[in-house]
Amino acid sequence: MNRPKLELPGGNDGRLLLHSCCAPCSGELMEAISASGIDYSIFFYNPNIHPEKEYLLRKEENIRFAEKNNIPFIDADYDTDNWFARAKGMEWAPERGERCTMCFDMRFERTALYAFEHGFSVMTSSLGISRWKNMQQINDCGKRSAALYPGITYWDYNWRKGGGSARMIEISKREQFYQQEYCGCIYSLRDTNRHRKSQGRDIIRLGVQYYGAAETALPSPAENLPAQE
Repeated sequence: MNRPKLELPGGNDGRLLLHSCCAPCSGELMEAISASGIDYSIFFYNPNIHPEKEYLLRKEENIRFAEKNNIPFIDADYDTDNWFARAKGMEWAPERGERCTMCFDMRFERTALYAFEHGFSVMTSSLGISRWKNMQQINDCGKRSAALYPGITYWDYNWRKGGGSARMIEISKREQFYQQEYCGCIYSLRDTNRHRKSQGRDIIRLGVQYYGAAETALPSPAENLPAQE
């Protein structure tokens, strides 16, 4: 596949730290960044993902693809107590609301700290490629976190453009990645299952759906929400 050559922002020729939320979202970014010859590593810090079974499924898929492509994979702490403490009082906040902002801030602050301590000059995230996410919300959190440390830049590249979102699905099917059916946190799982029950559908079963394993249409991770462009 012929891809346009990507360049880090501001003519930066340093190392890139890619915060990854999961293999399906990061697959397109990884292939695009690798094709451009950019030196990068994956940083997996997602204490929002619950329960632990789901967390491990998503992480192991990401590790599998990273190893296949010889990309360094940094496995950060699964400090769930910290995440729940920060989410206190926001348990019923809507998707894309204050709880999501807190969650992005927490993950990006840790990413920025690691970048600063280990010689990375640029950070970015796979979160923005999903059309179910608010890209502006994600970019604001990324820039705010990078600004905490001198010499760190958040790359707000629009990974959806030029067919990026479509290639994300193509790669997921080709690799038969595990397909998560909710955003990640326990409150997202709760709300998605409530919606399914209201529609007379079965609740989510963890570890069942895989891209490309069947031709039937699978529900989106935020099926009850309008897409964000």
